[in-house]
Amino acid sequence: MPTFAETIRCFASSILSRSLACIILVPAMAFAGDEWPQFRGPDGQGHTDVVGLPLTWSETEHVAWKTPIPGEGHSSPVISGNQIWLTTAITKELSPQELEERLKAIKNSQGLQLAGRLDLQAICINRETGAVEKTVPIFSIDTPEPKHALNSYASPTPVISGSLVFCHFGTYGTAAIERDSGKVLWKNDALKLEHQNGPGSSPIVWENLVIVHLDGTDTQSIVALNRDNGEVVWQTKRTGEMDPTPELKKAYGTPLLVDVNDRPLLISPAANWVYGYDARDGKEIWKAAYGQLGFSTVPRPVIQGDRVYIATSYMQSRLLAVRFTGEGDVTSSHIAWMSDKQIPQKPSMIVVGQNLYFVSDKGIARCLNAESGEEEWFARLPGDYSASPLAAENHLYFFNQEGTCTVIKAGDEFEQIAQNKLDDGFMASPAVAGKALFLRTAKALYRIEGR
Repeated sequence: MPTFAETIRCFASSILSRSLACIILVPAMAFAGDEWPQFRGPDGQGHTDVVGLPLTWSETEHVAWKTPIPGEGHSSPVISGNQIWLTTAITKELSPQELEERLKAIKNSQGLQLAGRLDLQAICINRETGAVEKTVPIFSIDTPEPKHALNSYASPTPVISGSLVFCHFGTYGTAAIERDSGKVLWKNDALKLEHQNGPGSSPIVWENLVIVHLDGTDTQSIVALNRDNGEVVWQTKRTGEMDPTPELKKAYGTPLLVDVNDRPLLISPAANWVYGYDARDGKEIWKAAYGQLGFSTVPRPVIQGDRVYIATSYMQSRLLAVRFTGEGDVTSSHIAWMSDKQIPQKPSMIVVGQNLYFVSDKGIARCLNAESGEEEWFARLPGDYSASPLAAENHLYFFNQEGTCTVIKAGDEFEQIAQNKLDDGFMASPAVAGKALFLRTAKALYRIEGR
């Protein structure tokens, strides 16, 4: 069983007087010690308690090992014991004639890429040595959907839970792998949707359920699968009104689980609305409208006190601070504040203490007071951003698409500590185990360690 310190945060403050007994951040699964079992770590918020992570590195400094990763994938590494798991997509190039024929069938192909045969795999890497220990074929697709040039077919991050690792590839399916043997225990490829830009939503695990978002241009729902056999336990359709244009109904977000007065609440961002569901049966508890068009939603929610912070992504991203303790349509009653200034479309945000930090896709970093929404500072960071930040020892790590990580000090004033460069860019978010950073670039996985 997980320890108290590892599995819960109970928020006791003045906001609890709003009839709230206790709010607990619920990890998606049991974990131990320094493990990193899901997207954005044990709490799903990008935090680690590890002391002594490196602040500086390069291709020749503090690299314990570097392992080339075949194919393309933006999934973040997940870690348990001596195993690191991630996913990748091996694609076959189309001939010029095949490409031309496929493009003719697409209404709007701007920014999209097409592939021939697609092989989706899970890779297990030894945490100590960096050696590839297992390559597990999962799905093969003869004619995959197009994807956006900034996406991959292996973007959702796996989840490690006990003896299993769960891999999700959106419309291409979900699978459970036995960690020790590498055997695929089950696959479910029956839940189809049209991503338009490729898969993006990462799964979470709660008790006996594997929970995934299925928000496409054609169908929008949240689904729970039985972790033992992959069968659907419950599926709930989105109820909020959306734009009638199919392309504006899709989303790529990952839910966050909190326990509110003994109810496991799934906070689930979708197109135009954020929802709260009961994880036990998928019942919708509340929903809040963004107040403007919001679709292709990517950032994972973060919480502080009884508020969840949602970035709505496209067209112009809006930041909403929503109290997540209501019922029904809480748009007019539970949105505490909002901001439309330099809000990220892809990177998730991060909370440290009373401050909310984030970087826009184009590199504008901001620090806001989480309670009031007032700005403490803003600064320009180099490059473009897709990866989500990390908080460790009162430091914040921001990773850009060009391979640079800017380390700053968390606080009410901007203070840069270091900038570090690797050969290739970051689309995947970082992972932590022991006193090491595990960083996936476009071509390799690194273990960065030592000060």
